[in-house]
Amino acid sequence: MVGAGCSALITDLVDDGYGSITAVDISAAAMAQLVATLGEHSAAVDTVVSDVCDFASIEPVAVWHDRATFHFLTDADAQARYVARVAASVAPGGHLVLSGFAPDGPLQCSGLDVARHSVDDLVDVFGADFELVEHMPVEHVTPWDSTQRFLHTLFRRRTG
Repeated sequence: MVGAGCSALITDLVDDGYGSITAVDISAAAMAQLVATLGEHSAAVDTVVSDVCDFASIEPVAVWHDRATFHFLTDADAQARYVARVAASVAPGGHLVLSGFAPDGPLQCSGLDVARHSVDDLVDVFGADFELVEHMPVEHVTPWDSTQRFLHTLFRRRTG
């Protein structure tokens, strides 16, 4: 999972018996918090502090789960590096789960500019190596009671 932070999803996966999980985040503090939250179960998760554009998985992964990271990459070079990293990391037949701001989503998040993407944009960006399986718009209500529009997508890595 990239942009993992202290994700409840990772805790749920560990609780469900998944034992080969890598959590990547640029924040050392977030990774330390995740380890503390997992407690004795932290050995089931490999935590990596890294810029996702520089992260290289040692073995191909079955699922690359982007927890709202790609939308923080606002320049073409960073986006291209990210796409290359995903293509190099996901095994043929594996999946890319990508959640980010929809075209009508906010222009900023946590004070940072973001890139918003449509389904067509994402197919253009990832389509050389991945096929779109499904997508859905989601309205996320923030703790401040505002609504943000997200786009969730599922891609499958081409096998040939």
